Amino acid sequence: MTDAPPPPYRWFDLHVVRTERVSPSLVRVTFGGDRLGDMVVGGRDQRFKLFLPQPGQDAPVLPDDLGMGWYAEWRTQDPAVRAVMRSYTVRELRYAPDELDVDFVQHGQDGDGPGHSGPASHWSRTARPGDRVAILGPVAEENGGVDFQPPAGTDWVLVTADESALPAAAGILAWLPAGTPAKVWIEVAHPDDVQDLPTAADADITWLIRGNTGRPTLDAIRAAELPEGTPYAWTAGESGTVRALRRHLVNDRGFDRRTITFTGYWRQGATEEDLLAELG
Repeated sequence: MTDAPPPPYRWFDLHVVRTERVSPSLVRVTFGGDRLGDMVVGGRDQRFKLFLPQPGQDAPVLPDDLGMGWYAEWRTQDPAVRAVMRSYTVRELRYAPDELDVDFVQHGQDGDGPGHSGPASHWSRTARPGDRVAILGPVAEENGGVDFQPPAGTDWVLVTADESALPAAAGILAWLPAGTPAKVWIEVAHPDDVQDLPTAADADITWLIRGNTGRPTLDAIRAAELPEGTPYAWTAGESGTVRALRRHLVNDRGFDRRTITFTGYWRQGATEEDLLAELG
């Protein structure tokens, strides 16, 4: 009988090192911690679980069981006391010094604006050096937390994102092999949200500034001339928009469903607590 392989994720106690207003819609929080050097990421759209304290708490209240049963116990904890749990993308992980950058979208001010502010946006705006959080982060490159997986035989890639998925799109572009043909559309709320996205890929990046009506990403792709060859599409952002994009790519463009990865990072009018409740 062989021993089971170690889990690819581990709990980390972290603290805020600094914060930076990257753009009108994004606040970057840099975290540090004694064991953060053990964290390993697979690049691309690498995600992890972030646990924030409730207002008035010095540190997030976590389940007693931090093994395989942590999620079931977290769900049974008092929602007013248990840690606020969110899924986030690694913006950058550095070593010596060991630091983790995470970008938080600012959806208005505490309740107004598309997507509402929510506790994570508010926390990021008010975070100060030394504030404590916890994460469940990867300690192996192959960890199941990377969705961008182009199959063999892919000739070019299509990427769409809004500001909630901008860190993931940045990670994908940084990871793509040199010369990879890529068509990229990124939708943001403000012209000053546009940022440099380093890549060795042959990437055609289009920035779209969102107005008060319509779905500019969907409209842009409907009007776009796409390359020949076998595509792979990765689309993330507001769930209604990414579903509409997937339908367009399959029904109107003839994409194979198996070559499309689509992820709703948020849903108009719903909090993450609403989405978690729907999972039962």
